[in-house]
Parts: sequence; structure tokens; C-alpha cells
Amino acid sequence: MKELPDHAREMLRDVLDIAGRDPWSFPPFNARDPEGEDVRAASVGQLTAVYWINRPAGRLYVVDIVWLD
Repeated sequence: MKELPDHAREMLRDVLDIAGRDPWSFPPFNARDPEGEDVRAASVGQLTAVYWINRPAGRLYVVDIVWLD
């Protein structure tokens, strides 16, 4: 696994900070799956962070991070 560049890590922190404040601000990962509304994809430029919203715990869990070189 390759490390993210410094600017990508900063972008990831910012994106996850936004998602943490308002998890539903990013679109569902698969909009055609009505039961998957709690899995979201936060994409900005070359970065995508896929996260799951655990409603009962009030937490986000990052499922995957994609950085396109």
C-alpha cells in the first residue's frame, strides 16, 4: 500500500471533518441502493473517502480511501 502525499492527507482530514459534522452532506455511494443510504462517498478532486454512518453510535467509519495519481 502506498502512502498518501502530504497534500492528500490534509485534504482527507478536511473532507472527513466536513463529513463528521454533517455525514449526509455527501451523496450515497450507490444511489440505486435504498438500504445503503448510510454508506457515503466523499469525493474531492483525486480523493474519494467511502464511509459508513453508524447512526446508533453517532460515528463515522472509513471503509476505503482512494487517491488517483
